Amino acid sequence: MIPITSVRFGTEEEELVLQVLRSGSIAQGPMVKRFEDRFAELTGVKHAVAVNNGTTALVAALQVMDLEPGDEVLTTPFTFVATVNAILEAGATATFADIRDDDFNIDPASVAERITDRTKVVAPVHLYGQMADMAPLVALADTHGLRILEDSAQSHLATYNGRAAGAFGIGTFSFYATKNLTTGEGGIITTNDDTIADRLRVLRNQGMRERYVYEVAGHNYRLTDLQAAVVIPQLERYEATVSARQANAARLSQGLQNVRGVVAPQQLAGRKHVWHQYTIRVTDDAAVGRDEFVAKLLEAGIGAGIYYPKLIGDYDAYRNHPRVSLSATPVAERVAQQVVSLPVHTWLSDDDLAKIIDTVSALAAG
Repeated sequence: MIPITSVRFGTEEEELVLQVLRSGSIAQGPMVKRFEDRFAELTGVKHAVAVNNGTTALVAALQVMDLEPGDEVLTTPFTFVATVNAILEAGATATFADIRDDDFNIDPASVAERITDRTKVVAPVHLYGQMADMAPLVALADTHGLRILEDSAQSHLATYNGRAAGAFGIGTFSFYATKNLTTGEGGIITTNDDTIADRLRVLRNQGMRERYVYEVAGHNYRLTDLQAAVVIPQLERYEATVSARQANAARLSQGLQNVRGVVAPQQLAGRKHVWHQYTIRVTDDAAVGRDEFVAKLLEAGIGAGIYYPKLIGDYDAYRNHPRVSLSATPVAERVAQQVVSLPVHTWLSDDDLAKIIDTVSALAAG
C-alpha cells in the first residue's frame, strides 16, 4: 500500500525529546517558548501562542474576540467540523459563504453577499495547503469592521503575495499527527496584537498570569515541552519538506493534466501551496463515480481519502442547530461530491508516483 500520509522522525527529534525527559520537567516550559518564537519568526508575526490542539486554538482565538450571543462568524461549509464546533463553543452563530472550485476556499464574492449587520468575524479556512484569496477578504473586513480568523490548520507557512498564513488576522494552526508539521496533538495561535497575545497566554493557563492569581475564568490549554521538542527540528527542515511535496504535486499534475474526468489541483498565482493534500476532482466525465473511484484506488494499493464527503449542514447535528444558519452553497455541494485526495507526502518514490498516475488515468478512462 502506498499510504496517503507517512510521518517519520529523525535523530534530532529523539535527542530533543530525551533532553526534555532527562530534565525532569516535561510540562510547558522552555521548549514551548522556543517553538513559539521560531514559528512566529517563520510566519512573520510578533506572537505565537502554543496550545494543546488545533481546535483549542480556534476556540481560544474566538474567545478573545469577545463575541456576544447573536454575533455571527461567516465561514465555509466545506471544512473539517472543528471550524464550526469552535464557533459554537465560543457562543457565536455559524453562517456560511460558498467556495471556489479552483482553490477549494471561501469565495470572497459570496462572502460579500452574506455579510449582515450581525456578522463580526470572517473565517477563511486555508484548505489542503493553499491560502484563500485574502486581498478581497481583507478589504471586506476593513469596509465592514470585521475581524479575520484564519483557520490555517492545513497550511503551515503557505503564503499569499509573500505573506504567510496566520499573518492577516488571528491565525490558528493544528499540529495533529498527520499535518505537514506535527506534535502528535497541538496547536498555535498567531497575532501581531500585543493585547490579544497577552490575553491568550493568560486564558490558556487557567486564567493565571502569576500562580494562584486568577484574572479571568480560564482553561488548561497548555502544550507540553515533550510535544514541542518533537516539532522544533521539523521547523528547520520544513522548506525541504515543502519542496519535496511541491515536486511530487508537480509530477502528479503533469501526469494527470489531460485525463478525462479528472481535474488536477493548481497553485494559483501569487500563492505558495504547501500541499498538505493533493486533491483532484472526479467529474461526471470519468468512467466511474467518485466513491467507486476511491474504492478501486484502495484495491490497487493506493491510499486515498475524501476530505470532505459532506458539507457541515448535511449532518443532523448541525442541520437543525439553533446557532447554525445555513444557506445555499452550490459550488461547495458539487465539490464535496467530487473530491479525492491522493498521496503527495515526502516519502513517495518515482515508482509510487508513476503508479498513482497510471492507476488514476486507467480508472478515469474505464
